[in-house]
Amino acid sequence: MNSNYTCVIIDDEQDAIDLLSYRMALLFDNITIADAFTNWEDAFKAMRKNKYDMLFIDVSMPGKSGFDLLKLLPDLESEIIFVTAHDNYALNAFSFAATGYVLKPIDDTKLSAAINKSIERINHKTLASQSKTTPAKTNEKIGIPKNHGIDYISITDILYLESVNKCTQIITSTGKYTSSANIGTFRYLVDSHPFFQVHRSYIVNLNCILRYESSGTVIMQDKKEIPVSRNIKQDFLKLFNK
Repeated sequence: MNSNYTCVIIDDEQDAIDLLSYRMALLFDNITIADAFTNWEDAFKAMRKNKYDMLFIDVSMPGKSGFDLLKLLPDLESEIIFVTAHDNYALNAFSFAATGYVLKPIDDTKLSAAINKSIERINHKTLASQSKTTPAKTNEKIGIPKNHGIDYISITDILYLESVNKCTQIITSTGKYTSSANIGTFRYLVDSHPFFQVHRSYIVNLNCILRYESSGTVIMQDKKEIPVSRNIKQDFLKLFNK
């Protein structure tokens, strides 16, 4: 798992770049500012050529706004954190799957929260990438922390995962477990196994499905009826057509 990360800062004001660099250096010792740009042309050229773990970008800039620049980079893999003096662009910012929206003057707590969230997402992507290149182990287990210890569960024993109040319930053939981690974390953990996210709140073990109902639900081994989202229905059915 990564322990050091790279970033690029894009802001038309050099003073703003210097201040953000200073605040980041105080808060994190594992982030390297690989590049910084005050104009969109140089930033665009660099970002087409180089990969950065995180991008810190202002919204209002001459020539092209931060949004305009991002539209030119549709395949950008960096975690995006907007750092801006404008509070009325937040909704538009998150249409770019931004990790954070930090207002100037910079609040250290909010900046730290955005960066920590970015690091978490980067690590999840790294874990997912590694799992795709590593053969699945039939006896692989995951640990679920409890007040007085850790429950270890074989991934192959999981029937399905359900998102409940920002936590995740892990349903097996023998019991139910609850983790404080969100369902997105588990999506990466089971990525190399025959699991499929049929709904934003459910990930199912394909080997534990008894039946698909034309009404748009799957029946699991424990007789649980789970909805299949309409937008992924065809992709789901293709798995079985193969």
